[in-house]
Amino acid sequence: MTRPSASVPPGPGGPDPTARDTLLTACALALGAAVSLGLARFAYALILPAMRADLGWTYFTAGAMNTANAAGYLAGALCAPWLMARIGARRALLGGSVCAAATLALHGFVHADAALYTARFLTGVASAAVFISGGLMAARLSARPGLGRGVSAGLILGIYYGGTGLGIVACALIVPPLAAPAIDGARAGWQWAWLALAATALLATGPLAIGSRAVPGDPPAQSRGGGFDGRPFAFGLMGYFMFGLGYIGYMTFIVALLREQQLSTATVVAFYALLGVGVIVSPWLWAGLLQRHRDGRPLAVLNALLAVATALPVLFTHPVAAFVSGALYGAVFLSVVASTTALVRHNLPQATWPAGISAFTIVFAFGQIVGPSLVGRLSDASGGLTLGLAVSAGALLAGALLAARQRALPTHGA
Repeated sequence: MTRPSASVPPGPGGPDPTARDTLLTACALALGAAVSLGLARFAYALILPAMRADLGWTYFTAGAMNTANAAGYLAGALCAPWLMARIGARRALLGGSVCAAATLALHGFVHADAALYTARFLTGVASAAVFISGGLMAARLSARPGLGRGVSAGLILGIYYGGTGLGIVACALIVPPLAAPAIDGARAGWQWAWLALAATALLATGPLAIGSRAVPGDPPAQSRGGGFDGRPFAFGLMGYFMFGLGYIGYMTFIVALLREQQLSTATVVAFYALLGVGVIVSPWLWAGLLQRHRDGRPLAVLNALLAVATALPVLFTHPVAAFVSGALYGAVFLSVVASTTALVRHNLPQATWPAGISAFTIVFAFGQIVGPSLVGRLSDASGGLTLGLAVSAGALLAGALLAARQRALPTHGA
């Protein structure tokens, strides 16, 4: 029996090589999201209780560390369009991933607050370069003709952003065994956790480099750098700002809240792993929503669900409420990011995608700069995290109401 030619289309029930290759490329790009958010940003929530106990931080100082990270992310977002125009999206992606690994390692060699603020800031800069360039490459992949049977642009974007869940699950497995016990000597347990995360980020860069080669390259120089007029996207931008303000309080302090509620280490680890699994499966839950709508409805729906997820552990202290909150939060929050990329891709020509994605990232970064310190200050004043997280839920609800007013542009440039 002769082997069928690779050019022969698959049968109705057979495998589709084009779809397989597209999905593998999308999964490789997703490692960028795993590094930039899963490891570089969201690992902090798991390590925070050990750092607070060792360093004697207030909630405000704990939140200010993530404010520094968000400020670095904003700086990276502002530089990203220039960087990608100068060296290309793929080099920005891979260089940023290596730099993120280096700055994560820096956390493991310092102890003073000033040095840790610097490490959080530099990690934010590197993670923005990775996340924005990776998002742009995912958008280009989603626009390539012939993605394969059953593969939509919305699914591609969802897989990329859902890669953050892989990083969160990795954190749930790596951090607690290192950060929980008190380790004698020059380096505390939480410092070993940062070093382990740095090694994980560096390992992820290899397959990221290999898989990203299949993504369509940068457009010709004369077509790059298209301007972005934010006025038609005003409600979407404001809704995304409120998302940045609201979500980061949860992702900074939720583990500390569960510790306040006396949940065991095993329960907290299971909660965080469940949240990460929710992020991984979220592309399949929301791909259709992102593909069908060109307006702000996806952003509005997802923000509203996040408000519910944030309020649950505030209103109920039972572990079941925590698990429902984590599962819902994980299944939604990175799809909010995907919804703004989809909004840009649906409504703008490809030459303006870098500027559009960066604009949404910048307003998001401003929101998450304010969020951690605000929640920390409110929590210090009230003697617990409940009030701060209630305000986070309110911000997410406001974001849903604003995004609901975002309309599609009259012309479709994608």
